[in-house]
This record gives sequence, structure tokens and C-alpha cells, in this order.
Amino acid sequence: MEARRERHVAVLMEVIAPFGFATAGRIRFGRGVAGDAVDAARAYGSRVLIVRGGSVAWVDELSRELTAAGCDVTEVRSSGEPSVDDVRSAVAAGRGAQVVIGVGGGAVIDLAKAAAALIPSECDVMEHLEVVGGGRPLQAAPLPMIAIPTTAGTGAEVTKNAVIAVPEAARKVSLRDVRMLPRLALVDPVLTDGAPRGVTLGSGLDALVQVIEPYLSNKANPLSDALCRAAIPQGIAALKRLAEAEDKAARDALAYVSLSGGLALANAGLGAVHGLAGVIGGRFNVPHGLICGRLLGPVLAANSRALGASVRFSEVQRWLSEGFDLPETDTFDALAALLDGWRLDRLNRWIPEGTDLGETAHEAAMSSSMRANPCVLSQDALESCIRAAL
Repeated sequence: MEARRERHVAVLMEVIAPFGFATAGRIRFGRGVAGDAVDAARAYGSRVLIVRGGSVAWVDELSRELTAAGCDVTEVRSSGEPSVDDVRSAVAAGRGAQVVIGVGGGAVIDLAKAAAALIPSECDVMEHLEVVGGGRPLQAAPLPMIAIPTTAGTGAEVTKNAVIAVPEAARKVSLRDVRMLPRLALVDPVLTDGAPRGVTLGSGLDALVQVIEPYLSNKANPLSDALCRAAIPQGIAALKRLAEAEDKAARDALAYVSLSGGLALANAGLGAVHGLAGVIGGRFNVPHGLICGRLLGPVLAANSRALGASVRFSEVQRWLSEGFDLPETDTFDALAALLDGWRLDRLNRWIPEGTDLGETAHEAAMSSSMRANPCVLSQDALESCIRAAL
């Protein structure tokens, strides 16, 4: 009894390193909360820029309701991941706006965040981009921005960056500023209902990776840990169910996991999966969620070999094994066959056989996401991870 009490006291007295936690000004989650968008936007002004994808008909209703409420509405349509030119076009279209609403997947929301950040500025987007741009701080505070995700994947509604493709550099890099966090995130799982199976699984794998990597990150903190510990098993269960059939409860769960991942990664960072994904996506134009799903197993295995015994890696292995009915040993390696069974493409659809992966691995090693990886992986190890996903 005394030994148990001493262990309990030791846990209570464990030193907690200083940390910060930043997120959207306000978050609303649940079926129907997207209906708050009109009143929320009008509180910021009557000139509204909507950045939208093309697959969700509800945005037409939102635009009509804003117009009926006396707002002057401008729409920018986005398809695919935003490029530098897309950002420039959105900024030009949005001049004079008082509030920006982003409705769509993570790429759409990233474009909306970039537009909101740069409309008040006279600088070109390249002056602020990391790695390939000037990396300068924003000149002025961004416009108020309302994020409404229609996929459960990136958690972009609560992150402080926008991922932008720079074709001439064959890279995807971030425009980043803590002030880019949306003023309001409306996470309504209704908007994800009925999404195509491939989109659901691809974006859902991204959501799962984004609660696993922050949990294993060298920048993890008690708040991100609490989010990730709950979300990892929940995300596994939701993905397994949605791989089999449409299910509203699983949609709700995956939307929450995606939100949790956005909260966690914005404060604890990511890791080698995303370090590689940014470069692979920029070079070979592979869908982001699919890259993350295919790299998850190889990167977990490589990190585990480099670190040796790890309580956290053992936890993740157990969650994956039990949740996906995978072997208790070689669990990370078994993920590839699971995704094959789901009929998800391998990366060799986009990366030709015989491609020299050395430069890709070298660039990935220098990415911002790689700094949070739990250990340093050699270039050879990173190349091996890519090959395992082909």
C-alpha cells in the first residue's frame, strides 16, 4: 500500500516542462453548427469573401443567406492544393473584404487562411513563405477568418499555417503566423456525410497520422498528449468502420479526431511522415492523405528501430494492432497490407520505378516537420521509408 502511495505521489510531482497552447479563437463542434456561419460573419462586417471547393452544395445556400442578410459576397473557387498563383488570385479577388470564410477540405481552408493573411498586406506571398521564400513576418494582422471543414483530415480549421505549392521549386511550404489561426472554427460532421470512400479514407488517414505524430513528437506536451491518447484509438475505429460502410457515428468520430489532430500538431509539431509528405507531394503531385497513410507504417518502424524500447511506441503499436486486427509483432509493417486490402494506391502510381530518391530524402530532412520527429533519421532511412511505400 505504501509503495503504491509513493508511486502516486511521484506521478503528481513529475516535472512538467513549460509549454504554450494556441488555437482558434472559438471552436464549435457538432451536427448543425455550420448554421451559425451567417450571424458569425455579419459580426465582422458585410463584405464577405468565401473561399470554397466545388463538391458541397451547402455553400450555395450559405452564399444566398449572406446576400439575403445584406452582405456583399465574393466567391473564389479552389480545386486541389493551393499554389502561389492561386493565393495571388484569391488576394486580388478579396480586396476590400472584411471577413473571409473558408468552406472545404484542408487545401481550401489553407487558401482561405492565406487570403485572409495577405489581403491587408501589400507584400507578395513569396516574401512570407518558409524555405523557398523570404520567411518574413506578416506586415499586418490578418482579416477575421471562419473555417468550416467539409472533410475529416487536416485539422486546418485550428492550425496557424497554410501549405502552399511552389511549382518552380517543386515544393510545398508554409505561410505561417500565429495570427492566422481562425477566429471561429465550425466543425459540422454533416458536411462530411456521403463523401466518396477514397476521399474519406485518404483524409482520414491524414487525421490519424496527425494524432500519432504529435503524440510521439519531441515537442509533445500534457495538453496535446491528452488529446492524442483519446483520439488515436477513436480514429482507428472510425476508419475501420468507414472502410466497410457509411456510418454517421463514425463520421462524427473522425471529424473529432481531425479536430484533435489540428489542435495537437499546431502545438506539438509532427514528424518524419509529414516531413517526407511535403516534399513528395510537391515533387510528384501525390494526394497528401495517401502519402501520409502509406508512409505511416515505414516511418513508425524506422523510428522504433532507431529509438529502441519506447513506452509510447509500444502504446501506438498496441492501439493499431487491436484496432485494425493486425499482428501483435511487426504491426507497423503490416499496415501496408491493410491499405492494400482497402484498395488504396501505393505511391508507385506517381513515383516511377528507378527514381533517384536521394534528393527527396535530403530535402525532407531539412523540413520544419522533421524537427519534431522523436529521433534523427538518416537519409538512407528516409529513402527506405519511401521505397517501402511504393
